[in-house]
Amino acid sequence: MRFHNILLPALAALTLASCSDDFLENKPQGSLSEGVMNSTEAIDLLINSAYAGLMGRTNEQDDPCWRPTSNWSYGEVRADNAYKGGGGEGDGWDVHAMETFQLQTNNGNIDGLWFNRYSVISRCNNAIRALKNVSTEEVPERDIRLAEMKVLRSHFYFDLVRSFNKVPYMDEDMPTTEYINVRNDEFSRDEHLSRIAAELLEAAAVLPDRQAEPGRVNANIARAYAAKVKLYQAYRQDPATNRVISVDKTLLQEVVNLIDQVQGYDLLADFQQLDQIAYENGPESVFAIQYSMNDGAPDAGRINWSNLLNSPGGNSPYHGDGFFLPSQDLINAYQTDADGLPVFDYQSLPDYGVVEFIDEEHQTLSNITPSVDPRLDFVVGRPTITYKTYTETPCQSWVRDRGVYGHNCAKRFWVSPESPDMFQGWPWGASALNWQIIRYADLLLYKAEALIELGTDLDQARQLINRVRSRAMNSPYVKDFNDSSKDAANYKIGLYPAAGWTQDYARKALRTEMRLEKALEGERYFDLVRWGIAKETMTNYFAAEKDTRVYYQNATFTDGEEYFPVPVAQYNFSGGIYTQNPGYLSFN
Repeated sequence: MRFHNILLPALAALTLASCSDDFLENKPQGSLSEGVMNSTEAIDLLINSAYAGLMGRTNEQDDPCWRPTSNWSYGEVRADNAYKGGGGEGDGWDVHAMETFQLQTNNGNIDGLWFNRYSVISRCNNAIRALKNVSTEEVPERDIRLAEMKVLRSHFYFDLVRSFNKVPYMDEDMPTTEYINVRNDEFSRDEHLSRIAAELLEAAAVLPDRQAEPGRVNANIARAYAAKVKLYQAYRQDPATNRVISVDKTLLQEVVNLIDQVQGYDLLADFQQLDQIAYENGPESVFAIQYSMNDGAPDAGRINWSNLLNSPGGNSPYHGDGFFLPSQDLINAYQTDADGLPVFDYQSLPDYGVVEFIDEEHQTLSNITPSVDPRLDFVVGRPTITYKTYTETPCQSWVRDRGVYGHNCAKRFWVSPESPDMFQGWPWGASALNWQIIRYADLLLYKAEALIELGTDLDQARQLINRVRSRAMNSPYVKDFNDSSKDAANYKIGLYPAAGWTQDYARKALRTEMRLEKALEGERYFDLVRWGIAKETMTNYFAAEKDTRVYYQNATFTDGEEYFPVPVAQYNFSGGIYTQNPGYLSFN
């Protein structure tokens, strides 16, 4: 499904923008009254408006690159996987503050995250309210569309809860005039997640397993998402400190059962097909944001504006802004041992693949004899290494500020620069490539995680992890730029043997696999918080990186900082009834 460009103010009425359907081509005449919003003619507009909110570019906020639905800044730059990038520390300071844990309650990108997600929740509530006011005789697919809207609303509430913890809950039955009176501590994290999972499962009972239009929510999406929510909920946190204090095995078993009900999916044969438009709605795609290009919309089309700033910069053929760069620590984590298994204590080793200059225009890499997981060069653009199918030059000097951020750029989420699928000009690097919210590899790893924490079937968990690793092992490796008969690096990846597969070892293997397989997908920081290891991981990361990334010298993870602060603008909106998260100064 390619979403229509329909826009909805956060707490008010619907305004319309032109689209391809005849009905939508009427020029907007202003806001729609409540009566028109509840008419059968407007229901499709409301539903499409909610779906369009997934793309992030709305008339409430027309700069989703700073409030990305892809969570590149919130889930990766905030973690140990990525640097902010761009033109130096001051270029996008609010993201730099996230990266260095200098967050203040007036951070515009944090406030934008809150505002954007609630804007789209408002769209969902408007659609649900309208659907509840019509009959199935008037709208035959009423119940299915109602379930779709509840899944979308759950998606955005889940994003808010795992970002802010303390958030207010407003549904379709609450008048917008009452929003100002809703506290953000009325429900605990557990209560929020429990409600979200329940609504997803209620929707799954109504939805078909498949829908004719790609991108439209179905029962498998609802079940998969419920499993993800329950996996988060299983890790019980102390509300005073955010520390993980127990793991609920009943919920973990529900995660396993739900994933077993998600049928009809498989891994793509080649990891690199994840970034090829021909495979974007293939067997691995469970839930994806559908993007399009050359569709009549301005500025290349309905593209992934969340990644607008992130295409490679410097001397790259993308000519991009060069934000969102993989960290050296992430690169080091792809090193493998003699059996092709991850080196868990990689931070004790020298940096892998360090750039050295032959002259201003020519570079080489040192310390390249260690073996590495082939996914390193599927995910990361490294100097002198072949970049996708681009043959003019290797990836070299593709970072804008190499003195601050080093020399490596992202390879995921971009089509090859010579591809006819890439838009030429601004927005740089744009294409119709979907963004995967949940893919089948996620479900395999979620199930493995649940089984490991249950401790009841460690071998099945091993097989699930090995299934993901086997795909990486059997994907065509990146070849040397000057000699296509050779691999670009000493690639070696192996499968975990049964011997020595204890619960503790399996847990390390799962968490490492989650990082390597899903690097830069916007999930890493949330994984660390779920597991209760955010402070430990980030402290070790700052220590490992601060000698080369000098802006980390004073970066410190303070107890309680697992969640973002409640923005001061939202506190003011509430009239002073919101409470702040642990780890930050109280509003009072």
